[in-house]
Amino acid sequence: MVDSILSSESNSRVSSLDPSQEIILGAIDVGTNSIHLVIVQIEPQLPAFTIIAREKDTVRLGDRDPHTGNLTPEAIERAWSTLQRCKELATSFNAHSLIATATSAVREAPNGRDFIKQVEKEIGIQINLISGQEEARRIYLGVLSGLEFDHYPHVIIDIGGGSTELVLADRYEARFLSSTKVGAVRLTQEFITTDPVESDQLNYLRAYVRGMLERPIEEIRSSLDWGEKPRLVGTSGTIETLVVLLAKREEDNFPNPLNGYTVKRKHLEELTKDLSKMDYQERCEVPGMSEKRAEIIVAGAVILTEAMKMLNLEEITICERALREGMIVDWMLSHGLIVDRLQFQGEVRQRSVYKIAQKYQVKLDYSERVAKFAVSLFDQLQGKLHFWGEEERELLWAAGMLHNSGLYISHSAHHKHSYYLIRHAELLGYTETEVEVIANLARYHRKSKPKKKHDNYRSLPSKHYRRMVDELSAILRIAVAFDRRQIGAIASVECQYDSHHKRVNLHINPQDANDDCALELWNLGYKKEIFEDEFGVAIEATVGPEH
Repeated sequence: MVDSILSSESNSRVSSLDPSQEIILGAIDVGTNSIHLVIVQIEPQLPAFTIIAREKDTVRLGDRDPHTGNLTPEAIERAWSTLQRCKELATSFNAHSLIATATSAVREAPNGRDFIKQVEKEIGIQINLISGQEEARRIYLGVLSGLEFDHYPHVIIDIGGGSTELVLADRYEARFLSSTKVGAVRLTQEFITTDPVESDQLNYLRAYVRGMLERPIEEIRSSLDWGEKPRLVGTSGTIETLVVLLAKREEDNFPNPLNGYTVKRKHLEELTKDLSKMDYQERCEVPGMSEKRAEIIVAGAVILTEAMKMLNLEEITICERALREGMIVDWMLSHGLIVDRLQFQGEVRQRSVYKIAQKYQVKLDYSERVAKFAVSLFDQLQGKLHFWGEEERELLWAAGMLHNSGLYISHSAHHKHSYYLIRHAELLGYTETEVEVIANLARYHRKSKPKKKHDNYRSLPSKHYRRMVDELSAILRIAVAFDRRQIGAIASVECQYDSHHKRVNLHINPQDANDDCALELWNLGYKKEIFEDEFGVAIEATVGPEH
């Protein structure tokens, strides 16, 4: 199936891609219950993508050690085997890139990051951790690529193994994103101990789900305009299985594909009641049920039916696209292959940074100047003192915008407060590692340079990212010095690297020709030492009219 995403325009960020050539891209979703791979053929000129291969395996990473919370050796081994197979399949299709994300189970496991490091080292797949809200955003993008939203608001529900994502969205934006720790695997492990499920356990499970979903559903209601009646869209293996079970009860009306198929809540409630009365073996024998799904289907059905009741929605439409397809759309957005209707989504990083800046009452005009100076220095020194690229430039910009957010808590040690606020701010459009980098850059815009004894610096996933923080935080320090009075005294800075003398010459152009920028020069003298040590250069600064 080919789905047009809408017309595209040329974009400088796609310089490494030939817009006349089709691109093969693979996306892996490392979930709590299953690992999914989708391989697509992207046609940049449309732009659109066609799914050319799928792979799925139930690995149950959510079956974690009950005492430590760690991913178990058995689950890791299952995941390892599946990921190796995914890579081989992507290689056989000559994939241009293979992108991977991990969600609830890996995010929560104490050894989750160790698992990610080992996968990258041994298999060569880089897995990015994403937050629950970011997972919800990408699910929305996936659904948007597979269903026509028209002019109606939609509530999207995705029931995973460890969490349930609820999204309120229209064709232009996601109005509300949430991720709640109620998933089919999680609830089965925590609440179901009998087979069949005893009625008191079932009642307790329903009450627990209602309690957990109460807040996000209230948020959805408050985000609807007066008179709006949203449509409900369901995605994920659990919901698809429930729909297949219903459809197979009426064999003459079995949908193929499931995409766009609609079922009634009353039929789902009847099915949930029937499944809860069956034991595991009986559930396995229901047409359309797999053995693995039979273990967790009751908990998943309860989540869906309770959510529908609380939303007061009588039917649900299936979308076969979800997180992994959303990863494809997000990749296309980040590489400039989609504009027009989804341009709003393409700017999600910038809007998210501004939203957090406003939340913590950051002085925007000042932060914008610091961010501008930081990326200007980055650009002028690129390929000379550093060799970072566009992605790192964006992280530096975000850190420049948010470096002073810690003042919201206290002026004392505000750089440390900035780290904490950024780290827990739910920045959309970024992976967990990227958020960690931004937070560390802000942490080191003043005072101590990065040190291994600092927990936040040590928590970076590898030497690569620590080196990134070392160099980019040194640049940020200089940018902060350029607006010491926070009045925009400096219009611009010209930067030249003298490789022969190992010197960086900075020529400062003041806004006012009579301003000697003495305080900025003093602050530069104070902050430049770490930059000079990091890059092995000396900084010399002059002030005067533009050269």
